[in-house]
Amino acid sequence: MKKGYVPKDQRKKILLMCDDIRTHSGIGTIAKEIVLNTAHHYNYVNLGAAIQHPEAGKRLELSSDTNKEAGIDDSSVIIYPSNGYGSPTQLRQLIATEKPDAIFIITDPRYWAWLFQMEGEIRKQIPIIYLNIWDDYPAPRYNESFYESCDLLMGISKQTVNINKIVLGDKAKDKIIEYVPHGLNHNIYKPLEKDNPELVEFKKHLFEGKEYDFVAFYNSRNIRRKQVPDTIWSFVQFVDKLPLEEAKKCALVLHTQKVDPNGTDLPAVVDMLCGDDERYNIIFSENKLPTEQMNLLYNSTDVQIQLTSNEGWGLSLTEAMLAGNPIIANVTGGMQDQMRFQDNKGLWFTPDENIPSNHRGTYKTHGPWAFPVFPTSISIVGSPPTPYIFDDRCEAGDAANQLTEVYNLGFETRKKFGLMGREWATGNEAGFTAEMQGERVIQNIDKLFETWEPRAKYELIKSTPIKKKVVQHNLVY
Repeated sequence: MKKGYVPKDQRKKILLMCDDIRTHSGIGTIAKEIVLNTAHHYNYVNLGAAIQHPEAGKRLELSSDTNKEAGIDDSSVIIYPSNGYGSPTQLRQLIATEKPDAIFIITDPRYWAWLFQMEGEIRKQIPIIYLNIWDDYPAPRYNESFYESCDLLMGISKQTVNINKIVLGDKAKDKIIEYVPHGLNHNIYKPLEKDNPELVEFKKHLFEGKEYDFVAFYNSRNIRRKQVPDTIWSFVQFVDKLPLEEAKKCALVLHTQKVDPNGTDLPAVVDMLCGDDERYNIIFSENKLPTEQMNLLYNSTDVQIQLTSNEGWGLSLTEAMLAGNPIIANVTGGMQDQMRFQDNKGLWFTPDENIPSNHRGTYKTHGPWAFPVFPTSISIVGSPPTPYIFDDRCEAGDAANQLTEVYNLGFETRKKFGLMGREWATGNEAGFTAEMQGERVIQNIDKLFETWEPRAKYELIKSTPIKKKVVQHNLVY
């Protein structure tokens, strides 16, 4: 029996509002891991948002699949697929029908602006929980009303926790604000032996029968802030420093969309930077892969590179670390957590009002698995919904230097450093595993239930319950 098990009929019910837990988005992945690792303690209803659903309006039963993946036999997981991010009417119906004990939101709070306009109405009956994914400064004062409406704020990075406290000021003392970093299944993302038959076959297909001595890997979306062209440019600059025969034995794998309207035309970038020069081996991987094959992909490569100019966490870095690979990353947002910068006392750096981030390189000492690239250009960008945020841009040339550093380590030392990263990521200090993430979520939500009291000022608008028609469905979308 799992630690913290509660019988099904005694569990609190959580209304989880986020990306559909069957999708492969970062939010969907984390939400699914939270459900799988807390389904023995809570019952769940998921308002599955963010995409246009062919199943919108249905009530889907995912308990059977959850049981299988969570290793229990009495989970209760229901999903209501929703086009976009729902509506007040839909939420009122869900509260009336499912009678949840709390609402749990994951993603940018402005997607749920209409919900926060109802917070007085909602908090008359149940608390609001928010897993905050915010990634950078200046502290977003325009989010203050959202944070103030929540009873429990969990930040995915140390920086995010500090942002919550800065924005709320004196009001922070009335909130539970805790650090809950992202966690993934370390039994799936794990190092494999070089002669693993599945790995050998996978590499043969990926590299079309060629053999490479050193492979850098990018795995994320092709959108502007991810800086994919700069990643390609850094690889080109790295290769340019090598003798021809060594250069031909290096490759960069890009697991992303070749062309995206929110990013760029990557084949055009490659053509401009590389042409037909045999020194540059750029390999595209576009197919969506199940997690087991993603682990094969990580194990086919030597180092993860992520130059994103602002990033709440950076799940691909966590996946790489769990697979036993070192990481090259821009020092911004939650990515700096994964590098384990240490302060003057040798402790894992925790931001405060005086040093809110390490993106300016206050501390240089870090875990041996990490090869940081410090931003050289920090500018303020924004949009109407996000008026301001730092854009932490790093130099492609600096990333190229870190690629050279990792390359020169040689295979055995690279692997040694990568395994040190995995050991730390799965240990008690970091706890970047799905299991530890689940334990932290349970600990914090249970603390909330012990202390929370309904707001007496408001009345919940009455709504007609939804007819409970159940449709059996799989957990994979």
